[in-house]
Amino acid sequence: MVSSSNRLTIEEFLELPEGDLPYELINGQAIPKMSPKYFHSAVQAALIILLQAKCKCQEKGRIYPEWGVKLQRNKLDWIPVPDLTYISDQRLGVDWILDEACPVAPELVIEIISPGQTFGDMTEKATDYLQSGVNRVWLVDTKSQSITVFYPDALPKTFRGTSVITDELLPELAITPQAIFQQAGLA
Repeated sequence: MVSSSNRLTIEEFLELPEGDLPYELINGQAIPKMSPKYFHSAVQAALIILLQAKCKCQEKGRIYPEWGVKLQRNKLDWIPVPDLTYISDQRLGVDWILDEACPVAPELVIEIISPGQTFGDMTEKATDYLQSGVNRVWLVDTKSQSITVFYPDALPKTFRGTSVITDELLPELAITPQAIFQQAGLA
């Protein structure tokens, strides 16, 4: 952790030197993000490939791994680094090209549970994302090979096996957890 006796502002956080580990700004402190392992990385790569192919994300927006997002959490600045972020051109603008954290809440955030993280901790983070203006959060559990989708106005729904995930945010999307985990080489 990059320690500071004072809370870091967004500007101070973004000015920290880049290192080997990505950091998230949480409660004014720079907290290192969990180091991904094989299953995590394989699923992250599979999701990028499948989402770009199945829902034409690149034609309507951007899907990127490990991109910090400027949000508010409990009325404090918060810069999480989701495993994957999808943001439409409508929300960010097709001409936006700056080397900085995403300045607005994306439509979709995907988090993959890493060793040392719990479903409960990640559920809390999903709730924080929704309260910060993110429309959907996918929580991917590589152990149970499931994806739980969190909505701002409905209970979460868990998908396993050949259950088809669809969403009006990405109308072309029709994907199963089985396809994702097979693409990752884990099923």
